[in-house]
Amino acid sequence: MAINLPAYQEILSRLSAYHAELVAVSKTKPVTDIEALYAAGQRIFGENYVQELTGKQAALPSDIEWHFIGHLQTNKVKHIAPFVHTIHAVDSLKLLQEINKQAARYQRVIHCLLQVHIAAEETKFGMDEQELRNLLDEYAANPAGFSQVRIAGLMGDRKRVVEGKGVDVGGRRVIK
Repeated sequence: MAINLPAYQEILSRLSAYHAELVAVSKTKPVTDIEALYAAGQRIFGENYVQELTGKQAALPSDIEWHFIGHLQTNKVKHIAPFVHTIHAVDSLKLLQEINKQAARYQRVIHCLLQVHIAAEETKFGMDEQELRNLLDEYAANPAGFSQVRIAGLMGDRKRVVEGKGVDVGGRRVIK
């Protein structure tokens, strides 16, 4: 795949006004495509399958900042804890606790985005308002128990854009 360098530079230019960084979603892309974007200066990549992420991490330069962007099961955290920078879909207290435990094994801090269920569809993951409040209360009450994770923000997943029909995000509030 050829990298569209002008389009990539345009995206970076637009993001700079907001002091934002691009997470290049490299899921299903071969290592050669990631290498091409890496050569253009991209250093942050996102994957949504643990096995694919671990394989690419081993094959690519060590200064890549890896983000895990898919649904993560607690039993898979140990495979990415040695190197992952950010986990984008923490959808339970149990998962956050496991991330903390595995990060402690490697004496590192893993950034986390808490996933909130905002879609009307039941196939999406995420915490409801009460689950989110409970997690945040536990996090605040026990900072030593979460010393290896940093809550960096929230994320929500929604339905995909349907051509000609727009986007349906379910019209739900995240939290009062």
